Amino acid sequence: MKKIKRFPAIDGSLGWYESIPNPIAPPIMQVSNNEHFDHIIVGAGFTGLSAAGRLAELEPDSKIAIIDALKVGQGTSGRNAGFIIDLPHILDSDDSNTEIDKHIQQLNCFAISRLDAIRQKQGDEIYWHQVGKYLAAHEEKHFKNLADFTKKLESIDAEYTLFEGSELEARLGTSYYKKAVYTPHNVLVNPAALVCSVAKQLPKNVTIFEDSKITSVDWKTKHLFVNGNTLTANTIVLATNSFTEEFGGCKNKLAPIFTYASLTRKLKKSELKLLKNVAPWGVTAAHPAGSTVRLTPDNRILIRNSFDVLTKLISNQKLINKAKSQHRKSFLSRFPFLSNVDFEHSWGGMLCMTMNHEPVFNERHSGVYSIAAMNGVGIAKGTYLGYYMAEMINGIKSKDLDFILNYSDPSWVPPDPIKSMGAIVRLSFEQRLAKGEK
Repeated sequence: MKKIKRFPAIDGSLGWYESIPNPIAPPIMQVSNNEHFDHIIVGAGFTGLSAAGRLAELEPDSKIAIIDALKVGQGTSGRNAGFIIDLPHILDSDDSNTEIDKHIQQLNCFAISRLDAIRQKQGDEIYWHQVGKYLAAHEEKHFKNLADFTKKLESIDAEYTLFEGSELEARLGTSYYKKAVYTPHNVLVNPAALVCSVAKQLPKNVTIFEDSKITSVDWKTKHLFVNGNTLTANTIVLATNSFTEEFGGCKNKLAPIFTYASLTRKLKKSELKLLKNVAPWGVTAAHPAGSTVRLTPDNRILIRNSFDVLTKLISNQKLINKAKSQHRKSFLSRFPFLSNVDFEHSWGGMLCMTMNHEPVFNERHSGVYSIAAMNGVGIAKGTYLGYYMAEMINGIKSKDLDFILNYSDPSWVPPDPIKSMGAIVRLSFEQRLAKGEK
């Protein structure tokens, strides 16, 4: 028997969740009885929902459950910056090669097409915009990262355009960035709205339990203890990301990092004119520790930066306020002409990283499977990993599954306190290096 001591929490005011357009709140179903399922998925993010959806397609007569400690849309999947990136991300670029990059691109595009079909079927307003993204630099010393990225793009024959100076300013409405690589097929969304839309499309043989904390597990008997009740299953999938080691789904593999975001109120028409009425856009920084920035379709500005190593996997208002202060500085450096625009929401969420940027994707115990560590690209990667985990459970072989299995071997990280101390030193160094991009 393993007791669970750390649980997901609401870390601040969750801007994406609070600003879901036309929200419809279905009744919350919690675990209230002892029950048996064919499959139980722990975690109602993109990964868990994708696994459940594919299992339901393959096994329409199976009884499937999804369990989450929070409400759908409140977890990590609903707190990211809302980029669905079609290309190999800058975070995945260290030791990759052309064939690997092309396969990652193919899998990302598969995930985007699957999510696109779901949201079109649902008809939900989730601010789905295939408007591309900019990998941008403020300081010349980071232009090299842009050049390295263009080499990667050329090696896989990916489209891109370089913008700089006044031409870049005309596209973004700010003169802060000096140079950027624009790639056209990235999708921007409200991630909390999208994850709720994905949850709503699941068939009737899938039950979602929300606000249901698993307090202990027995992997030998596949028992989950929730709210004083016991759930059992033939197969369990841990789609718990940063909490996977807490469940025993892997050991000494994960390096969870807290990051923070702030979202402004809606801009007024007069303020949009100061931005030269540019179309919605998204920017990621040339240095990974820099700021991610978005102008959203509902006329808000998102700033995401700042990092913490928190072993309890929970933040607090003091740390959120500290990050919010940095967000304000970052906002004013880019938009000094919008000094009257306040942040309406500020929150924290976790990036689940591994040392070599490879995910966890395995059968940890007999009939107990683990998926974790999206390494900063959770919407696309979580969607295709969940899909192919369901295929693996059903014995369906493919080149894509073989690829995932071959490149899902995260390297070892030392246990705490060494892990946390090393991560703090590394993050401090990277944040100083990325100062101008922050």
